Amino acid sequence: MLVFKFGGASVKDAAGVANLAHVVQKYAHEQLLIVVSAMGKTTNALEKLAKAYFNHADDVHELYEEVKQYHYTIMHQLFEDGHPVFDEVNNTFVEIDWMLEDEPVDTYDFIYDQLVSVGELLSTRIVNAYLAQTGLNSKWLDVRGYIHTDNTYREGTVDWDKTSANIQAEIPGMLSKNIVVTQGFLGGTSENFTTTLGREGSDYTASIFAACLQAQSVTTWKDVPGVLNADPKIFQDTVKFDELSYTEAMEMTYYGATVIHPKTIKPLQNAGIPLLVKPFGNPDAPGTRICETANQQFAKAIIIIKQNQVLVSVSSKDHSFISENILSKVYQLFAQNQVKINLLQTSALSLSVCFDLVEERFEKLLSQLNQEFNVKYNSALELITLRHYEPEVLKQLTEGKKVLLEQTSRNTAQVVVAIN
Repeated sequence: MLVFKFGGASVKDAAGVANLAHVVQKYAHEQLLIVVSAMGKTTNALEKLAKAYFNHADDVHELYEEVKQYHYTIMHQLFEDGHPVFDEVNNTFVEIDWMLEDEPVDTYDFIYDQLVSVGELLSTRIVNAYLAQTGLNSKWLDVRGYIHTDNTYREGTVDWDKTSANIQAEIPGMLSKNIVVTQGFLGGTSENFTTTLGREGSDYTASIFAACLQAQSVTTWKDVPGVLNADPKIFQDTVKFDELSYTEAMEMTYYGATVIHPKTIKPLQNAGIPLLVKPFGNPDAPGTRICETANQQFAKAIIIIKQNQVLVSVSSKDHSFISENILSKVYQLFAQNQVKINLLQTSALSLSVCFDLVEERFEKLLSQLNQEFNVKYNSALELITLRHYEPEVLKQLTEGKKVLLEQTSRNTAQVVVAIN
């Protein structure tokens, strides 16, 4: 059996949904499980809604209406009036209606997961209905009953034993009769609350199902021809990799390459399942194959740029050395606040850490750090990472920019720069 994952860009409009059906038709003879992300920029829109609701902003209902109209517009282009999918989508929106009727009393992370998760529920209802309309036997599946997580909202940790048992007990029987359509990015707790697996986590969802079902392969359909050495929106003359090893792909995602979610590779590597990254606009193109025995070539450096970075420098208030005890305290605070470290460097008296800015988490972290340490920070930074780099390439990328921190090894260079 095969697992397909379609990202938001591939279903951003009615034409995208129709193209998805065209791709799926090519594999209609296979047992096929399809994981679908929220449509277009819906996750971003629902994030704005969650923040507005949590902060009692005046534009909550305006933001909500924009999300609804976006989906209704796509549906009216795909279905005749009176199609059952309209009731299904209306009932899905009720999950948001119920929340917005009450004042926010829960944590922001909890509210985020309950609201933002609706994007995938909507997209899969629409995709499933359209596949059925084209004559395919398609079954909608609520992933929250199969991927089980703890209560770490916005970064749910998967209970692999429970998840694997549920998937293996029920999904094979469904696949023998239907194409199964389910949501990426989502999980469920033992209390039946919704969790998310981390931003852009639909790739991870696909790899979870594939590992549990011992799939032949996972294909993630993208708006790029495969895995490239750099972001084509930023750089010209990018190079596509025909093959990559699991190890190289994991390194790239760890450093911030967004074409694949960082957690995707490990379950596939453990099960020996290849990951294919292919263009949804040209489904017959070879794309990139990620596997254990890849024949990979690095004619150009891999360039990864992470924006919206913060660089924090911590020192002891009594001018003590940065000892293992201090490192342990700082790491613990980062872990407690779910702030992931992208780059770390120590000196005798200070510790510098670069990470993604998530405002509500950073504010809590900063408050706690200030209680024990002297803290300085810079924001609105970029983290440039080069794999298999040459010094000349690093020089070109940092030319004219203020370098705040630089770290190099045999294969990798990382530089934190101010962009203003």
